[in-house]
Amino acid sequence: MRFASPFRRWSGTLARLVAALAALALLAGPLAAPANAQGAGGALDKVAFGTNWVAQAEHGGFYQALADGTYRRYGLDVTIVPGGPNANNRMLLPVGKLDFYMSANTLQSFDAVEQGIPTVAVAAIFQKDPQVLIAHPGAVQRFADLKRLNLFVSKEGMASYFQWLKADYGFSDAQVKPYTSNAQPFLADTRSAMQGYVTSEPFVIERQSRIRPLVFLLADQGFTSYSTLIETRRDLIEGKPGLVQRFVDASIVGWYTYLYGDPSAGNALIRKQNPDMSDDLLDYARRQLRDRGIVDSGDALSLGIGAMTDARMAGFFAAMVKAGVTKPTVDFRRSYTLQFVNKRVGIDLRPKN
Repeated sequence: MRFASPFRRWSGTLARLVAALAALALLAGPLAAPANAQGAGGALDKVAFGTNWVAQAEHGGFYQALADGTYRRYGLDVTIVPGGPNANNRMLLPVGKLDFYMSANTLQSFDAVEQGIPTVAVAAIFQKDPQVLIAHPGAVQRFADLKRLNLFVSKEGMASYFQWLKADYGFSDAQVKPYTSNAQPFLADTRSAMQGYVTSEPFVIERQSRIRPLVFLLADQGFTSYSTLIETRRDLIEGKPGLVQRFVDASIVGWYTYLYGDPSAGNALIRKQNPDMSDDLLDYARRQLRDRGIVDSGDALSLGIGAMTDARMAGFFAAMVKAGVTKPTVDFRRSYTLQFVNKRVGIDLRPKN
């Protein structure tokens, strides 16, 4: 199983294409009906939510909220539009084809501001980015030792988190080999490490090779990007803040239920949309999300799932400017809003012990 690149960025060409599509959207109409204010007689508001890859446990809370009726209880008729290798749901949000989008990381929010794309992050479901570097057992003793190994890193990784590794840990371009979403080159070279997601690649490697690799979560080494953010358009925030609040709140409740309650409804819907998803991988990924604090850690422990803070955004922006990933002229404060989070919604669903 593979993920969409977690660091796919807007380009100037893409930004111009978005603007052109926005004009066409006014003529063609949306793929899914846009969210409207709740109608007479308690009619549900139709909402289209796009993910950045095919259905999987990393989207579990959203599927849980849909499958167990949480969205409906919040007055929403939600359609989840899966992403995939031949889809670009991120482009559909600013042109009005989607109401919300599941963005991979904070860098994408910064890029939207730089390119003049009118989207805003309204919640950060993952407090930790699930990006990892994976090494062979016994190859290194600590994270900094990875700079002595060959590293299989994608071109997207080279343009983003690897620049941070160079700035903060002294990693070198010379040690990098192309990563092609294939673990075999890594398995053949015991003096190597490869990129991956904590919820996926370690599981695949264990199944293929019967070895238990060393797994280093970049978030635990100082890479403070949020991940799995909910994005929407500025016009929806300004015109229908109540609808945005209900979608954020219901999604948060779905994530608490998926992590700490019975995830069977959400998993069943994931498998229906993605029959290739195995029960074993769903269980493994959900366990990693919960036990490593990917979703519920840091500020989320006191403010609730989805938490964001100005201090963390400012700190990550400064780190990315230092690493040369983001321009210092970007007004990063326009990339997000705290209007809809930090309200402790659903926090009572977390187990007390």
